Amino acid sequence: MVELVPDSYVAQLDLPRIFGRHAPLHVDLGCGDGAFLAAMADRYPEENFLGIDRMPGRIDKACRRAVGLNNVRFLLIETSYAVRYLLPARSVETFYLLFPDPWPKRRHHDRRVATPDFFNSIHAALEDNGALRIATDQSDYFDQISRQAQTHFGFEIVDPAGTSAQADLPHTKFEKRFRSQGVPIHQLTLRKISPVT
Repeated sequence: MVELVPDSYVAQLDLPRIFGRHAPLHVDLGCGDGAFLAAMADRYPEENFLGIDRMPGRIDKACRRAVGLNNVRFLLIETSYAVRYLLPARSVETFYLLFPDPWPKRRHHDRRVATPDFFNSIHAALEDNGALRIATDQSDYFDQISRQAQTHFGFEIVDPAGTSAQADLPHTKFEKRFRSQGVPIHQLTLRKISPVT
């Protein structure tokens, strides 16, 4: 495990060099303390895991949590920038957007990460048939994400309620807290499809 410091913040990441091998890549967008990513990396040692977060303290905690895991890297940067500019096309098997900052006040909704441009960038970075797994406790944000997904040319909703695809995932710190409080969790899995020409 290592905190990744790219050679350049304007050139795409050389993922085989960074991980020292070719393997399916999973990317946790807003990885927080790294508990989810470390659990996934431990469960699937044959796959690569990249955690992205913009908060230095979170990256520090995530690095400490992933000590001993050779298939994990962390990147300190804004997630939307990393997806759009640093991840090569068709390089990611699965993205995880788990409990993104909801910016609940209406005047702050434009700060939410899940925008049409964000979905375009996710689509470009995903492998064919790759997946974007989403979870949030905010019903209005979930509705917004679902509407965007339904109208995007490059995704199909494969698990509207998130029940089957999300059941095998470890719980994040936020999910554990919300579930203990009885807060409903809204989940969605999107699959990349090729647009009809």
